[in-house]
Amino acid sequence: MNILIAVIDYGVGNLRSVEKAFSFIGCDACVTSDPNTVLSADAVVLPGVGAFADAMDSLEKAGMVDVVKETISKGKPFLGICLGMQLLFDYSEEGGSEVKGLGIFKGGIKQFSHDMGLKVPHMGWNSIEYNKQSPLFKNLPDKPFVYFVHSFYLDADDKNIVAAGTNYGIDFDSAIGVGKVFATQFHPEKSGDVGLTILRNFANII
Repeated sequence: MNILIAVIDYGVGNLRSVEKAFSFIGCDACVTSDPNTVLSADAVVLPGVGAFADAMDSLEKAGMVDVVKETISKGKPFLGICLGMQLLFDYSEEGGSEVKGLGIFKGGIKQFSHDMGLKVPHMGWNSIEYNKQSPLFKNLPDKPFVYFVHSFYLDADDKNIVAAGTNYGIDFDSAIGVGKVFATQFHPEKSGDVGLTILRNFANII
């Protein structure tokens, strides 16, 4: 595919594995910290692992906060992965106080209870259940298994934007889709054939 996918490098996340997954399916993906490269790309991916507050600080220092907002406001295909999804929302409870996110969508990032009898972080394979039709999930079976690593989960205010949910002690929002903006709590790049199908679907949207 003759398209360029910019993977935003702001010092947080497993960027190379995302880049390699896109290369594997025949897409030209570049890891970049240059705002102009991101703004001129055909699509943008915001990955991320680690602490929410540190990630927001890193995004700001990298000059990427306005870049992400502009990318989304212009309707360019966008994919947030794991922490990259969480950052799109109003706040996170991580760190014991509400840390502000990008505020592109309404909702909060909340912590799994350590009293629910399950290991936290939620790490490993779990199924997702579709809330609505999404081009991101085209050609996938019902309730496919994908790979998660997280201690905090999304609770979106507007459930109409939620594309899929997952149960891990509680039901939580594990994927969103609005226009050409998509985001997943799970890692497509680590989710085997299901994940590669999701990335191909994203590429086809571009």
